[in-house]
Amino acid sequence: MANYKLIALDLDGTLLDAQKEISRRNRDAIAAARELGVYVILASGRPYAGMKKYMQQLNMTTDNDYVLCFNGARVERVTDGHVLNSKMLCGKDAKRVAHYARQMGLNTHAFSPERGLITPQASHYTRHEAESNAIEFSVIDFEQLHDDEPIIKSMVIDPPELLEKMASALPPELAQRYTVVRSAPFFLEFIHPQANKGAGVAALAQHLNISAEQVICCGDAGNDWHMLQYAGLGVAMGNATTELKAIADYITADHNDSGVAQVIETFILA
Repeated sequence: MANYKLIALDLDGTLLDAQKEISRRNRDAIAAARELGVYVILASGRPYAGMKKYMQQLNMTTDNDYVLCFNGARVERVTDGHVLNSKMLCGKDAKRVAHYARQMGLNTHAFSPERGLITPQASHYTRHEAESNAIEFSVIDFEQLHDDEPIIKSMVIDPPELLEKMASALPPELAQRYTVVRSAPFFLEFIHPQANKGAGVAALAQHLNISAEQVICCGDAGNDWHMLQYAGLGVAMGNATTELKAIADYITADHNDSGVAQVIETFILA
């Protein structure tokens, strides 16, 4: 069995159960792995603010703790916010994505390092994003954004059946210009072409002098695809999409049955 030294865990649909909680079994398994010197990081599409409470629950608050947020667009050390990897879009990108979404009759929002969560028009899914991450949002005409203003990521947000139509027919100017991932059935995300969870985990592993073969990545959705491909052991949850299960090295129990703990117990603690 490989000597695994780093575990990257998606949050929603992976570490968190349907009630958005971390089970006792998951918490105990993570604590046991950390006691053995294994790095355990959270790798989510969420902003850092939406991950903080879970990191505190797991005692991930030391100089040896790192976090991967915004689907890998940002990787930082927890204690001082030192950035290991950051790949930003700009205002021009947010306007381009919003323009296409508007043509399709779809809603959009974006994350700005200065302005936070912004949207041209308040909608159910922007409110959901804000409530899920305990953050505020601002309504702003994206045409007011400066072309070179930093933007972390841009998202098209609407019911799955509407997003499906857009996702299956993206024009080359979007599909080839960005990393496009589905982080939830109602979120289609556009991030820097060199940003994804796999690249973020790779940057951290390199920083820690850990090889890909020594990395375990666990996820359930399309935005986890890159990190499962990168990892020495790519793990799909029992509740993962069919596409993600197809590329996984191992399929564990679902998120309501402490599938993360099962992986740690099998490959780290056994």
